[in-house]
Amino acid sequence: MSLSSVAYVPVNGDIVVMKFGGTSVAAADDIRRAAGRIVAARENGRQVVAVLSARGKTTDDLLNMAHEVSDHPLAREMDMLLSTGERISCALCAMAIHDMGHSAISLTGSQAGIVTDSSHTKARILDVRADRIRDALGDDRIVLVAGFQGVSGDSRDITTLGRGGSDTTAVAIAAALGADVCEIYTDVRGVFSADPRLVPDARLLHVVSFEEMLEMAASGAKVLQLRSVEYARNHEIPIHCRSSFEDGPGTLVVSEKETMERPSVTAVTHADEARVTLTGVRDEPGVAAQIFGALAGANVNVDMIIQNEPVSADQKADLSFTVDPGDLHAATEALDRLEICERLETDERIGKVSIVGAGMRSHPGVAAKVFQTLGDSGINIEMISTSPIKISCVIAAGEVPAAVRALHQAFELGDGAIRREEPTGEEHRPAVRPDEDEDEGRGGA
Repeated sequence: MSLSSVAYVPVNGDIVVMKFGGTSVAAADDIRRAAGRIVAARENGRQVVAVLSARGKTTDDLLNMAHEVSDHPLAREMDMLLSTGERISCALCAMAIHDMGHSAISLTGSQAGIVTDSSHTKARILDVRADRIRDALGDDRIVLVAGFQGVSGDSRDITTLGRGGSDTTAVAIAAALGADVCEIYTDVRGVFSADPRLVPDARLLHVVSFEEMLEMAASGAKVLQLRSVEYARNHEIPIHCRSSFEDGPGTLVVSEKETMERPSVTAVTHADEARVTLTGVRDEPGVAAQIFGALAGANVNVDMIIQNEPVSADQKADLSFTVDPGDLHAATEALDRLEICERLETDERIGKVSIVGAGMRSHPGVAAKVFQTLGDSGINIEMISTSPIKISCVIAAGEVPAAVRALHQAFELGDGAIRREEPTGEEHRPAVRPDEDEDEGRGGA
């Protein structure tokens, strides 16, 4: 039976990992609501590990505190500061669970065995040594783990995983424990075919493949963090994205082999980006490696890259690439030190709109339809990048909403379109696996 036709219901005795985002634990009533969901899962016979984000805007408040006392806060000390938000959430939720008659223990990321590299504020998980979690579960306790953080295996310093890192914490723990599913509770009903704030008839997607979700997350969808989806795909851990505030089927993220035939396009995504253009770049071997090596050294992720072939007598090239707006300063600072081009220009007034769909592999003409739709809407395309299941276009930032709506309508993705089969609520258990504050994202793709 395909997972696309059923809603996943864990079987009694399973380990379930439940993650609650910042808005899901913002107020006292929200914490009690999350505690109630956790207790309900335990009373249904499941062993429960819950990963919590910092409450509401706590992380933003901590960031503001840091900048009140320092113009350039040290990254190590920022991690020490920012990691406190999730610990507060876990301790408070443990108290609420105790009041409901169950035993719970709150653990920091380091106590839970989350071992990372030494990249402060953007650390990557290297290992999960979950012995303490297993021991607590064996003692019939609910385990609450502070998300978004770990400890460096080299320096023993506290590290944080970057915005959205609690999702990655939850998936990594699910993989380490051999859980059958990782449930992500957020402030939206699941993953939509577009951002409902821009497209009122955006459709809830009941099943999305890992590959589609990876492209959607990389292209601007904020419901799930990119690295958490990568981790889930690599360890074959299904993700069930659900609302904290209402019951509903949510969105299942599973391997493509467990989904039905796909439409050509699943969703339209969008993101804010910044562009860096280097003019007068020497056209010789190794120059590109110097440029992007410097960016990697500054921990800057690069999205689209375009370089033209030199046509002038001086054999100088132009190179443009896009980055997250938050990385623009670090990128320009790293490149200024190279003195590798005649001029460096930046543009923060751009956006990216993308269409994503596993069915694009077998549906010709999708690219032509994208370009025709944007052309008919009077929207100029400045940069293009593609993958087998994604087409992304860089356009002026002010034209992004119109582009999203036009593409969503052109590919008939709205609620009025023919839907793929929805969950029925039947019980299904996938095969046993082998082995913030992040602000929660907008509800749509």
